[in-house]
Amino acid sequence: MTIFDIPIGALTGGPADLAQYRGRALLVVNVASRCGLTPQYAGLQALQDEYAGRGLVVLGVPCNQFAGQEPGDATEISEFCQVNYGVTFPLTEKVDVNGPNRHPLYAGLVDTPDADGHTGDVRWNFEKFLIAPDGTVAARFAPTVTPDDLTLRTTLEKTLP
Repeated sequence: MTIFDIPIGALTGGPADLAQYRGRALLVVNVASRCGLTPQYAGLQALQDEYAGRGLVVLGVPCNQFAGQEPGDATEISEFCQVNYGVTFPLTEKVDVNGPNRHPLYAGLVDTPDADGHTGDVRWNFEKFLIAPDGTVAARFAPTVTPDDLTLRTTLEKTLP
């Protein structure tokens, strides 16, 4: 079983069907609309635009666990992302990324260390997990690592199918 086999809902309802991304690189990011890091949406969309043709999918996963910075419902989140950042990449249902109700998607991600050796709980909004085309976790990036970071982009380039 890989990340592509884990069920999660789409923001707009129904299943997100991660299996459709098998064979592609997937950048999973827990997102929030009222965070100091929210402007990263623009960079994430730029990554999606630049690399989609080479096999990348950015997957936004709304989460309200960090200072209540994603309080909106599905419609509000979708509208915010489209109006403010022109987001076209897929968004899942809002989930918990930490704690006893941690979504199984994140249960399979958090044991991967980032560049500083951090494993375990997601620290804040916009923490990033790069998934290889075979479903393994290729890398983890701290929330403050922006989508235009050279290390992130270099790792992404090496992970693309």
